[in-house]
Amino acid sequence: MKNPIGNLNKVFDSRIRMGVMSILLMNEEVSFNDLKQLLELTDGNLASHMINLEENGFIKVHKGFIGRKTNTTYSITKAGEKAFKEHLEALESMIKGVSKG
Repeated sequence: MKNPIGNLNKVFDSRIRMGVMSILLMNEEVSFNDLKQLLELTDGNLASHMINLEENGFIKVHKGFIGRKTNTTYSITKAGEKAFKEHLEALESMIKGVSKG
């Protein structure tokens, strides 16, 4: 039997990063505060995961202002979309392909 986890992307091991990528895959752009509320996270916890995804080239960060308040939004990159879809396909294959000995 082939290694069932061989094609999974380690970056997406975290349920938080899986959640972020799922949200960004379905939305063109999402603000930090919206992600924080949707995933029920603290600022620091979300920020560390966003840095990881940005450093891997999976998301783009857009910083701007609404009035005098800073506003940070995120979008998925083409590389991020490709990597995440491949990860989801690998999960599906793993689930379908693992048989009881």
